[in-house]
Amino acid sequence: MDEFEKRARAKQQIEAIKGFYLHAIIFTLVILILFFVNWRASDVWWVQWPLLGWGLGLCLHALLVFGRVPGFVSRWEERKMKELTDKM
Repeated sequence: MDEFEKRARAKQQIEAIKGFYLHAIIFTLVILILFFVNWRASDVWWVQWPLLGWGLGLCLHALLVFGRVPGFVSRWEERKMKELTDKM
């Protein structure tokens, strides 16, 4: 892998990490707002459902960004990278 490819991959990883952090911030803010709304306006406790559903999505996003990716995802990325670079 030459220096250009290393820099391109590093830039791609940095963008992925920034995207995850933005996702985490938005998740936190929205869940806090929903918690407050649920606490003030409803007798039925429902805020745990968006927390669990979206929280699962956030966990999967973290796994993808920080390298705990199942093998099939890594292999797909490599195939797609080769396919796109062959077309150039």
